[in-house]
Amino acid sequence: MPVITNIEDLRRIYRRRVPKMFYDYAESGSWTEQTFRENVSDFADIRLRQRIAVDMAGRTTKAKMVGQEYTMPVALAPVGLCGMQSADGEIKAAKAAEKFGVPFTLSTMSICSIEDVAKNTSKPFWFQVYTLKDDDFMKRLFARAKDAKCSALVITVDLQIMGQRHRDLKNGLSAPPKLTLRSMADLATKVPWGLEMMQTHRRFFGNIVGHAKGVTDPTSLGSWTAEAFDPSLDWNRIREFRSWWDGPVILKGILDEEDAKKALDVGADAIVVSNHGGRQLDGALSSIRMLPRIMDAVGDRIEVHLDSGIRSGQDVLKALALGAKGTMIGRAFVYGLGAMGQAGVTKALEIIHKELDTTMALCGERDVANLGRHNLLLPADFDTRWQ
Repeated sequence: MPVITNIEDLRRIYRRRVPKMFYDYAESGSWTEQTFRENVSDFADIRLRQRIAVDMAGRTTKAKMVGQEYTMPVALAPVGLCGMQSADGEIKAAKAAEKFGVPFTLSTMSICSIEDVAKNTSKPFWFQVYTLKDDDFMKRLFARAKDAKCSALVITVDLQIMGQRHRDLKNGLSAPPKLTLRSMADLATKVPWGLEMMQTHRRFFGNIVGHAKGVTDPTSLGSWTAEAFDPSLDWNRIREFRSWWDGPVILKGILDEEDAKKALDVGADAIVVSNHGGRQLDGALSSIRMLPRIMDAVGDRIEVHLDSGIRSGQDVLKALALGAKGTMIGRAFVYGLGAMGQAGVTKALEIIHKELDTTMALCGERDVANLGRHNLLLPADFDTRWQ
């Protein structure tokens, strides 16, 4: 077993173990991938303020997100196709999150279904939905999430039209995948991954196949996917979705102050500042760079979380110090999942938790609730460089 000290160690193992098309699916962005890169690099522009001779005994990273207390203010973000990164991947990730004491968010485009995850866990998880055209399917999806006792609904609002991801097109990654000689050869060389996949019956989109009208098998999935997303989405439609769910609703994909204000009007309980991990509008600002503006606009009126670019506990601390009440990690836990299954997700959470706790102490704080801009040193134009 290699010595794993950070998230990058997990990524290197993940890259060796998982087929290229699924690695590239996670580790890529749209078009030039500028936003994908800057989501990470912009965190490095923020410096930390060291403090000494402060009593660091009895530290806590516990925090509340949408009314529930967790081990730390970090949720596993909704990531599609986790069951192709590791066999039954969504179940493994959900079990790791449950044991660690943080929220797991199941994607609509998961391999394991809502029912699969609910059957294999004992605590409520969050469920993510897209804004699709088919009201009947959507209402049944909401009902299934309610039956599974999901504790919050995460509505992704930045995927009306899909950004072009060059690597996915070149790898033939679609629903279902279009296998080429090159991709089949790559699949054949990932023997441990392949042996695991042979032992599960969960290889297709469990929330879609057999549930959406006309989608009875994987071959009929492609045409449904191409037509399902609603390019006419507006705030009235989001308000309608909100009315179908009687629990907490989180809107994910807010990257502008005006949109953050509108989220208040539709009754969202929380928003996630996110650019879809750099997979939608390339050239948009990073989530961390937009966070201060959004906090200034609505931070005292709604719970704000941050997603996109977090690769360490220090990144989590920086987001919290800028005002976020919670964060989401996507690629960071996927690296662990692909590298080592459930144990890898647990390892990713342990790494981030330790980094958060240690950094908090060295910044002179004992409680994540006390983090603020006084813990940071920011460039003078960090949130005003682009006007």
